[in-house]
Amino acid sequence: MTLTLENVWRTVGDEVHIAEANLSLERGTLNTLLGPTLAGKTSLMRLMAGLDKPTKGRILFDGQDVTGVRVQDRSVAMVYQQFINYPALTVYENIASPLRIARASADEIDRKVREAAAMMKLEPMLDRTPLELSGGQQQRTALARALVKGADLVLLDEPLANLDYKLREELREELPRVFAESGAVFVYATTEPTEALLLGGNTVTLHEGRVTQFGPTLDIYRNPGDLLTADVFSDPPMNTLPVSIRGGVVSHGERFSAPATNVLSQVSDGDYTLGFRPNHLHLHKHSEDMIPFSTRVAVTEITGSESFVHVDFASHRWVSLTHGVRNVDIDSTIDVYLEPSKCFVFDASGKLLAGPWSSSGEQS
Repeated sequence: MTLTLENVWRTVGDEVHIAEANLSLERGTLNTLLGPTLAGKTSLMRLMAGLDKPTKGRILFDGQDVTGVRVQDRSVAMVYQQFINYPALTVYENIASPLRIARASADEIDRKVREAAAMMKLEPMLDRTPLELSGGQQQRTALARALVKGADLVLLDEPLANLDYKLREELREELPRVFAESGAVFVYATTEPTEALLLGGNTVTLHEGRVTQFGPTLDIYRNPGDLLTADVFSDPPMNTLPVSIRGGVVSHGERFSAPATNVLSQVSDGDYTLGFRPNHLHLHKHSEDMIPFSTRVAVTEITGSESFVHVDFASHRWVSLTHGVRNVDIDSTIDVYLEPSKCFVFDASGKLLAGPWSSSGEQS
């Protein structure tokens, strides 16, 4: 089965929720919708499900136009951020509920419930009620109920957002296996680039209701087509700096100049936007070709395993992400160092012209 969106728009009054979405999602694939809050992830899922109708464009399943078909008449299952289970029913009956509505036989119900329970590691909990389960077990129950429905399309709208760290990590490990075994088209919405990378599969990056790029997750992370996509796929957001590259030198006014080496040598003379992720802006010089910048420390956030040092250069605020505890004084002046091999070069329209993929084959 293929889910296809052809030039799909969704407007409400003067507000554009989805603009010109063109996608083709194949059976057995995991497709992550990645973008910040209000990027259009939930709006796009509602269109895919049939809960909303496009203002313009078509939605097709296996080439059949289902644009006006109600969600009740489609083969769709949904799991939300707020997991929903029937509190008075056992886990077994919660999972079995869509099969009972479909009037499946008792043998088929029992077989499918136990298969889904085994897949989600819920076998010891089948006789319990949801209130006797942990948050992660309740979310697994909701996922199992969606899977047992045998839907062609399974939509998961930030299903792990309300779980604690340990439970999120546990389910993130399990979900790709579950997706691979089910054979449905899976669409998974998240605001976290790290989650998209952990899940793998394909990623759709969204910005203000527009699809900026679609393809294999690692390919988009390593090779974002434009600055918007690079920003969506970087947490914290990508650092940027307007630069001039001329005569083998990269500069920003009179504030800095350095040899235009590695990635920076891949473009012709002109004015560009330099992009670099926080984990490629260092507090110490690791190699001779690293570019130094004299900056002022604005904020330091220490998580324990990592430190986020926010620095100002000219009128630009950057973030350096480094391992361990880095306790630097606010308003102090420090040098930070950029790896030229990790830079992205964007033109005036934001299109990517050169990046780590185009220099030595090294990936960012």
